Amino acid sequence: MKNSGKVHAALFVVALIYAANYSISKDVMPRYMGPFGLVVLRIVGAAVFFGVLSRLVAPQDRIQGRADNLRAVASGVLGIGLNQLLFFSGLNLTSPINASLIQTIAPVVTVLASVVLLGEKITLPRLLGIGLAAAGAASIILSRGPVAAGGQDGLLGNVFILLNATAFGIYLVIVMPLMRKYHPFTVLARIFLVGAFIAVPAGWQQVLAPNYASFPPGIWAAIAYMVVCLTIMAYLLNNWALKYASPALLGAYIYLQPALAVGIAMALGKDTLTLVKALQALLIFGGVFLVSQKPRPAPGAAPLEPVQD
Repeated sequence: MKNSGKVHAALFVVALIYAANYSISKDVMPRYMGPFGLVVLRIVGAAVFFGVLSRLVAPQDRIQGRADNLRAVASGVLGIGLNQLLFFSGLNLTSPINASLIQTIAPVVTVLASVVLLGEKITLPRLLGIGLAAAGAASIILSRGPVAAGGQDGLLGNVFILLNATAFGIYLVIVMPLMRKYHPFTVLARIFLVGAFIAVPAGWQQVLAPNYASFPPGIWAAIAYMVVCLTIMAYLLNNWALKYASPALLGAYIYLQPALAVGIAMALGKDTLTLVKALQALLIFGGVFLVSQKPRPAPGAAPLEPVQD
């Protein structure tokens, strides 16, 4: 692979950005700003950035037709608006390790959505993987333990993260035809614009509420990180890497993100890794691994080549 080193570097940086966010966000929420306020800053900033970028890079590219426009709206609602609102609401209530482990089941949801929406084949190993991942996620969601928001809402936070992973998994299936047909920046500009219409009414009051003059430099840095690195840089690097990375390589980095999140959370004293959590992680990782194994083509059938975005 000609760009092998660069692809690995891009995917590692993306995994590190997402992993660090689980702990960095906890410094801001809920003391300095509510979760919906952070979502508004992220989505509006990204909508402006990708809107300008799409006009510079692909000025003639437009999403056309009723079907594609409806798909773009659904992608923006699920993948940007609801996805981010659910994620930050959940992370505000649960622990960084719980959130990172539960969100790992997004590929499982993607496969289930592909089976329902695209008629993709479901095999026995995949069915077993779905069961393992579901058992691991359920054990985390139902487990009791201290969380940063006080403990009493940890269950609700875990459920929000599960719904976030579900919304994102379905989004990946819905948005793929658009990414194959149009320039990625055209699609990102549209779906972030749609997401803004969902997020702004929900979080505008939380944007106006804080006393920004009281924010220490570290909090400003954390907010800048979430807007610039977590939203813009991660999306740019991920979209570039998807052009060259194999499905197996992408799968490997699925496991790296929660591992990094656990290490960062422990290093910063935000969370602790227990034996129970380690076993729950093994259940989810094992399930995701089995689900990620594509069915073998029938004898004599031509293998499908991965589509490059």
